[in-house]
Amino acid sequence: MRWLLLAFVAGVTAVSNISWKIHEKRSELPSGWTRARKHVSTSIIPLRIALTQPTSFEEIDSYLNDVSHPDSPNYSQHWTADQVAEKFAPANDTIDAVRAWLMASGIDSNRIQLSPGKGWMHVANSTTAEAEKLLRAEYYVYIHDTGVEHVATESYHLPSHMTTHVDFVMPTIHFDAKVPRKNEPATNGLLSKARRSASSWCAQLTPACLQAIYGIPNKPGAVSKNSFGIVEYTPHAYHQKDLDMFAKTLSPKLVGKSPKQISIDGGFQQTKLNGSSYNFESSIDLTYGMALVGPEQPVTLYQVGDMVQTSNFNSFLDAIDSFYCIFENGDASTDAHFPDPKPGGYKGPKACGTVKPTNVIATSYLIDEASSSNLYLGRQCLEYGKLGIMGVTVLYPTGDHGVEGNSGCLTNNDSKTKIFNPAFPATCPFVTAVGGTQLVGGTTREVAWSGSGGGWSNQFGLPAYQSNAVKSYMKHHQHGYSAEIWNSTGKSRAIPDIAVAAANYWFALNGKWIMQDGGTSTSVPVLGAIITLVNDARIKAGKRPVGFINPAIYSKGFENAFNDITSGNNPGCKTKGFKTAAGWDPVTGVGTPKFKQLVEAWLKLR
Repeated sequence: MRWLLLAFVAGVTAVSNISWKIHEKRSELPSGWTRARKHVSTSIIPLRIALTQPTSFEEIDSYLNDVSHPDSPNYSQHWTADQVAEKFAPANDTIDAVRAWLMASGIDSNRIQLSPGKGWMHVANSTTAEAEKLLRAEYYVYIHDTGVEHVATESYHLPSHMTTHVDFVMPTIHFDAKVPRKNEPATNGLLSKARRSASSWCAQLTPACLQAIYGIPNKPGAVSKNSFGIVEYTPHAYHQKDLDMFAKTLSPKLVGKSPKQISIDGGFQQTKLNGSSYNFESSIDLTYGMALVGPEQPVTLYQVGDMVQTSNFNSFLDAIDSFYCIFENGDASTDAHFPDPKPGGYKGPKACGTVKPTNVIATSYLIDEASSSNLYLGRQCLEYGKLGIMGVTVLYPTGDHGVEGNSGCLTNNDSKTKIFNPAFPATCPFVTAVGGTQLVGGTTREVAWSGSGGGWSNQFGLPAYQSNAVKSYMKHHQHGYSAEIWNSTGKSRAIPDIAVAAANYWFALNGKWIMQDGGTSTSVPVLGAIITLVNDARIKAGKRPVGFINPAIYSKGFENAFNDITSGNNPGCKTKGFKTAAGWDPVTGVGTPKFKQLVEAWLKLR
């Protein structure tokens, strides 16, 4: 079985007796991006070389299943960080070969730095001109429709003898910059309506409503041994006055409570930029995440990035895993380079293995899977797998635009056909992908939310834990779509895994009551709170946190632990998208959680 399905074009050119190959190449730019100008030749390009690892996707899948599958005798016997680092360290001959290539290319040895985990090599203070010569590439500045700028190249080469030692090089063809969502799903509401909804079931969603729907308790008992983390990226920031305004009406015991903030690469609660584009995500994530676990359970806020540089998922992974990062006292990632000499930039060292991961990590941000290469996505996906092996539950949303993706549909170059565009990291088989539902007419009955991202990956193969569920769905539900517009092979990763209510949440934003129209990004912290409370129950019983939950939620012992959603679809790309169905479906996954049954099922496991 091959996990990575796509391959990149390779060609050979001979220069100075060295055979060169195109290592990665883009056939087209991701949706929304255009080339703006040539990058300045004297600018710094912080080259980061991912060294090939001796462990395959199949092997990490095996290790992960060994500690995550309910039938395994080693369930919940998670590894330490040192055990993970030892298992996945590249071979010494790979390290020596890459170092020799760099030195032969004129790079002084004192500029070549190796990460503690030996997974990355960094060329310090490389200029654009030097990087272009080293990789036989051309760097440009690209601009997104939203105004976000990004430095990249559309192809690069490696000497043929290096291709077995180098996974990929950054920054190159990867467009993983954070860009705003196409539409900010928020509308003005009234405080009186918010008060009324808290006491009259679910005309709009509130913490009390969610507790009623899913049976969520509000009195955790193992808070000193448990942890829940929410990730936000500056300039997205919350205002304490909004948390208190929400708490005063809907969660009184949280008035005055703040998350425990951990700053990563200069992350802080900025107040210069305000409005729904900057305060929406943080406010709703934190108000619901904090309200559902209760005032006794601290919530950790990982605030990533300063106001100048665009941080990405790698910046966060660097911070929680020194073996992913480049070197001990600072490194350079795809975009962020610290200390930042620019005005207003973070002057301290880059966060590199300085942050302890919480038991549950909920992130409400995403990129289109098509924005980066299979090599880059695969390497990052492996890191999420390592977190799972260490007992961390990682949650990501599937997106808010049905099958069409955050930046719109993909386009076939020849036929101009619109192609379904799935989200990453949700499509990584080592994270839990969260879709969305909505309530019907103020009742607790759920149907699929039409914006719930779902479908099939174009990059990752079908994991064993969802194989039976996905094959059953494809056998009994044909949509009549051409194979040209979606991955119809039946051999690829499908999303979502699970769903949670996504529409009509009440929250406070910049001193006003707002009703959010819909977003799976809101479903993520709600599920994060639920899994945190499951961990609470296990810890009180003398057991370990659940870690990677996917093998369990697809297993027979959890069949009755979800509300099966059988109504609705997720349209996009001028289609009706996919349909819900009994059992798993590519709109709502296995369904929405029943807390009591989840706890009972997980307490039966080791």
